[in-house]
Amino acid sequence: MDVDGSAVDIGQLKNGDIDDSLYSRQLYVLGHEAMRRMGASHVLIAGLRGLGVEIAKNVALAGVKSLTLFDPEPAAISDLSSQFFLRPDDVGKPRAAVTAPRVAELNAYTPVSVHSSKSLTDNLEDLRQYQVVVLTGASLKDQLTISEFAHNHGIFLVVADVYGLFGSIFADFGQRFSIADPTGENPVSGIVAAIDSDGLVSALDETRHGLEDGDYVTFSEVQGMTALNDSTPRKVAVKGPYTFSIGDVSGLGEYKRGGLYTQVKMPKVVDFEPLSKQLRKPSILESDFAKFDRPQQLHFGFQALHTFKEKHGRLPRPHNDEDATSVLQITQDLAGQGDDKIDIDEKLIRELSYQAQGDLSPMAAFFGGLAAQEVLKSVSGKFHPIMQWLYFDSLESLPASVQRSEDLCKPKGSRYDGQVAVFGADFQEKLANANQFLVGAGAIGCEMLKNWALIGLATGPKGNICVADMDQIEKSNLNRQFLFRPKDVGKLKADCAAAAVQAMNPELEGRITTLRDRVGPETEHIFNETFWEGLDGVTNALDNVDARQYVDRRCVFFRKPLVDSGTLGTKGNSQVVLPRLTESYSSSQDPPEQSFPQCTLRSFPNKIEHTIAWAKEKFHQYFVGPPETVNLYVAQPNYIEQTLKQSGNEIPTLESIRDFLVTEKPSNFDDCIIWARQQFEKEYNNAIQQLLYNFPKDSTTASGAPFWSGPKRAPDPLKFDANNSTHLGFVIATANLHAFNYGISGGNDEVSEAHYKQVMENMIIPEFSPNPTVKIQADENEPDPNAQNGKSSFDDNDELEKLVSSLPPRKSLAGLKLEPVEFEKDDDTNHHIDFITAASNLRAQNYAIAEADRHKTKFIAGKIIPAIATTTALVTGLVVLELYKIIDGKVDIEQYKNGFVNLALPFFGFSEPIASPKGKYLGKEGEVTIDKLWDRFEVEDITLQDFLDHFSGKGLEVMMLSSGVSLLYASFYPPNKLKDRMGLKLSQLVETISKKPIPDHQKNVIFEMTVEDQTGEDVEVPYVMLKLRK
Repeated sequence: MDVDGSAVDIGQLKNGDIDDSLYSRQLYVLGHEAMRRMGASHVLIAGLRGLGVEIAKNVALAGVKSLTLFDPEPAAISDLSSQFFLRPDDVGKPRAAVTAPRVAELNAYTPVSVHSSKSLTDNLEDLRQYQVVVLTGASLKDQLTISEFAHNHGIFLVVADVYGLFGSIFADFGQRFSIADPTGENPVSGIVAAIDSDGLVSALDETRHGLEDGDYVTFSEVQGMTALNDSTPRKVAVKGPYTFSIGDVSGLGEYKRGGLYTQVKMPKVVDFEPLSKQLRKPSILESDFAKFDRPQQLHFGFQALHTFKEKHGRLPRPHNDEDATSVLQITQDLAGQGDDKIDIDEKLIRELSYQAQGDLSPMAAFFGGLAAQEVLKSVSGKFHPIMQWLYFDSLESLPASVQRSEDLCKPKGSRYDGQVAVFGADFQEKLANANQFLVGAGAIGCEMLKNWALIGLATGPKGNICVADMDQIEKSNLNRQFLFRPKDVGKLKADCAAAAVQAMNPELEGRITTLRDRVGPETEHIFNETFWEGLDGVTNALDNVDARQYVDRRCVFFRKPLVDSGTLGTKGNSQVVLPRLTESYSSSQDPPEQSFPQCTLRSFPNKIEHTIAWAKEKFHQYFVGPPETVNLYVAQPNYIEQTLKQSGNEIPTLESIRDFLVTEKPSNFDDCIIWARQQFEKEYNNAIQQLLYNFPKDSTTASGAPFWSGPKRAPDPLKFDANNSTHLGFVIATANLHAFNYGISGGNDEVSEAHYKQVMENMIIPEFSPNPTVKIQADENEPDPNAQNGKSSFDDNDELEKLVSSLPPRKSLAGLKLEPVEFEKDDDTNHHIDFITAASNLRAQNYAIAEADRHKTKFIAGKIIPAIATTTALVTGLVVLELYKIIDGKVDIEQYKNGFVNLALPFFGFSEPIASPKGKYLGKEGEVTIDKLWDRFEVEDITLQDFLDHFSGKGLEVMMLSSGVSLLYASFYPPNKLKDRMGLKLSQLVETISKKPIPDHQKNVIFEMTVEDQTGEDVEVPYVMLKLRK
């Protein structure tokens, strides 16, 4: 049954391309080739409870040729614990039939149909139409039957199951499965400093080469050992961080100089065994090294559940001891059959039996993301698959604050029965009355709200969810922000996400507050003390480090638990921040963003990243800076005398104002074409000729070494060719953006390429003569000869006066306003990325650097964060597993987990959160321990004298007291200066010294103080919070 009816060809457009506007963020994870392979694949997913629909959602969003669903079983009310595409009125209807149309809405390029059969094993030949089959909730007997058929017929198989807080996945991709790219990391490259006669390669300037043993590299531009250039890839043996060996180089000649090495991704071939063999001798990937003994036990425990179900026609009853004893016995029997005897933890297997009927949304999210990624790996060959089992549990999420019993965990005909089976009815009530703040409603935010809706968070009389997000929905969001549909593009994310999850769980109606405000210092009157104090916890769903740090600081200040998470392609992490227990998100810092020396960008680029950074600077210099400067000149009286003089960059600024208002001001679009052609000549011919005049190709350094060697690549000027697509593309993009600055119409599709060429043919381009007075910085360690060294060009009055007199009077420009270009990477019609791509690639042609296509240029210039739905789903599952613990009120830091995953490898790492830093001081009653992050002193609005006495009573003598930039008290102040202050209340003191009133919405004031303890030494103590009674 086809339920989509779309005529669009799945993931591919008619010309064979991929819809970049939809898949752009995912393309940066998988690449075009992997996406094309996916777009030719047919996938079957069997079993459509929570786990199955999670996998289907992620595969549909990723884009495959066709997606077929199988589950003829009638939907039950308990399915709603994790099946987000079922509604209460679907109960009793076949799961696949009601789910398929809703999955089909996710992606118009992925047709969704239903596999019409009562059982997949009735006619195994039907499975031949699929490249990959996914089984969830299938009996072990069916798994074995389908596995054998799939293995023998080249069909990839993924089997996944979840039971409460336990889950497993099994993958079989057959014999000789080829992995095109095991890691997904970008190939490393570098500059060769030397290659000795033994084949030892040294990287230039002790730059880490980034290679590993077994990697392969190719070489180019090597002088001397020329046979290495463009030869077959050579295997690497790493000798150190800056050196590696490429083996025998005899007969290749003697190395002279130069050369580039580039890593080559070589296919890796692996063999999988069928399920029948892997049941007996499993290959298991560790998911949590702290639980290294559990996977083998769970391997038998899961089989025991299948055996129990086959015998009794049902899974063990929730928290039923009789059933648990039976499952334990079966597990022990299975564990004793093999050659290696496994010790079984009775408590672990009993818990598995207790939870067997449990169906938890976060576990479905974790394994749904994982299983979907394995599906994509199988059909694309991108990333390393799981070999072959993975077991995972989160028993730490079990509540300790409530009772669990057979009576409390039994089904009650509720949509939450799958969760109650694990946690009990009392904990469900706790979840329902929580008050949570979600910051961000993007990819992670959508997944978070879905999970919260399914677990029944904030559905009770005291419950509330607040969602804040100022962004509107864009088309590229639809690929991974699954709550949104094409009709939502342009609407607010927070509103649409809230409406979607209220439809999922109507019990949330009236329980979600949405705000379109950015959470930051400028909105503290909205997100004020009353707001923060009413929260039980905060969850970050942000892709912006500054915003995450701000929310983190507020959580520390108001002592609210925070769960933070993030993704980067196939990598993801989650972090728990707990008041008075753990460090905060801001306690650790990411490495700073890479930057390049200016002299490298200006004159000596050697890789495409340099030319893209240069092109982005040109974008600003052409289309952003000058129009903004002109607008300031027109709008601000005395601009030249006041504002400009302070900048110390007067002459270049005045020249750009003159150019944009007088000498180069366009009257029509043809003038913009002429200007664009002139910029080509200036940047790609004249500037290069000048550089080679200053540093000829045969020039040498002071030591006699060739100047153009190592990282310095000798450039060549470009001769403009209107028939060269990059040359013409630069002119088209530049002319259109220049016209935009002036509000000149006539560009874009209104002008043919022939017209551009005609205008340029009529131009006379003057011959360039190098200027012998021009100086160029030769090395980043040398001073810039063009720097002004603090000297203002206002000292050069003659030239300044001449420039100023060339400018039109401000009065004659009344009403003039240029339009600066605001960089937007995702609009393919605005010429922004077109300009940067052309400008960068022309510079790359100057320096014989390998060019980058538009896709790669957009990624680098736009600083795009690669993203895929699978990682987002999995990480969100981890966050909700931690949220269970927070709502339970756990205070044992060992029960919490910070997670890091990389689905490409695949790798899973979990660690106990780092404890917050502690300090000590000697008070009057002895040594006092303080938490440096979470502790503070709180005082009422007392006088300064009472404040000093208060801390003296604690054994702390205050030396200095400040609030913000105001120094309120210092022990070295003379008595007459302190006399008037001592009797003032703290709030009055702050207002008097700062000369500013305390805002009405502010309910506290922060003080910092320097103190000495009883030892007479300075000690570090927490800040002081003055509580204002308003």
